[in-house]
Amino acid sequence: MPTVELAHSPHAPNIRPVTIHYREYGSGRPLLILHGGWGYGIYAYDRQIEVLQNEFRILIPDRSGYGHSTRVLEEMPLDFHNRAAVEMFAFLDMLGLEKAALWGHSDGSVIAAKMGLLAPQRCESVILEAFHLLKKKPGSRSFFERFAAKPEDLGEETKKLLAADHGEDHWPTVLRRNCGAWFRLADQVKRPEEDLYDGRLGELRAPTLFLHGSLDPRTEPGEMERVRESVPQATMRFVGNGKHSPHSEDAAFEETNRIAQEFLRERC
Repeated sequence: MPTVELAHSPHAPNIRPVTIHYREYGSGRPLLILHGGWGYGIYAYDRQIEVLQNEFRILIPDRSGYGHSTRVLEEMPLDFHNRAAVEMFAFLDMLGLEKAALWGHSDGSVIAAKMGLLAPQRCESVILEAFHLLKKKPGSRSFFERFAAKPEDLGEETKKLLAADHGEDHWPTVLRRNCGAWFRLADQVKRPEEDLYDGRLGELRAPTLFLHGSLDPRTEPGEMERVRESVPQATMRFVGNGKHSPHSEDAAFEETNRIAQEFLRERC
C-alpha cells in the first residue's frame, strides 16, 4: 500500500513523523472512507469499491494505531475522535486535496461528523453509517467490557481478519484500546443524554446522509430519533436487514450501495 508521512499527529504527539498507510482505487472526485474502531479489514468496502471506482478516487487510510500505520499508545484518550478528525485532514493535506466526500463507519462516522463540524468547507458530502450519538451506551456495555478483557473470545474467522489487518501481535491491543475507550467514555458521563458532539451536531452544513441498519445492536433506544431531531436537514435512510455494518453484510450491501450511490451522485 502507498504511504504518506505526517509531520505530527495528535494521536501520537511524541512520534515524528507518523506514517499513514492507505488504499487507493479508481479516479474522479475524492471519496475518503473512514474505518471503524476495529480497523478496516473486518468490515472491508470491497463491494463499494467495485461500484464506485469508476466515478470516484477512493482513499481508505489506516489511521495511526491501525493496520500498517504507525502504532500509538495502548490506551486511547477520551477525545480520540477529535484527534482522528485532525489527523485525517492532515492526511488529505499531504495528498494535496482541499475537499473530499466522506463515508465513515461506526467510529469512523463519528470522525466524519467531527470533520464536518471542524471544516465544513472541506467536506463535499458526508455519509454517516452505523452512527453513534451518545457517549453512554448501556446496551453495549457488556460487549465493550467483554472484548476489552478477552479479545480472544471472538470467533476464529474474525480473529484471522483482525490479524491480517493489524498483525498477529497487535490486533488484541486494537480491540482492548477501542472497547476500553468506550466504557471509559461512559464512566465520565454526568448526564445520560450527553452526546459526542457537545450538542453541536445540528451545525452540520455539508450534505449529510445517515445510513443505518434497522437491526444495529450498538444503537440505543431513541438514539436515531434524537439524531433526526438534531439534524432535520440531513437525509436518513434505514437498511431493512442491516445490522452494524450494512455495507459489508450479505443481506444489506445491495440496498446500501443503491442508497449511497444515489446520494453521492446527487451531491458530487
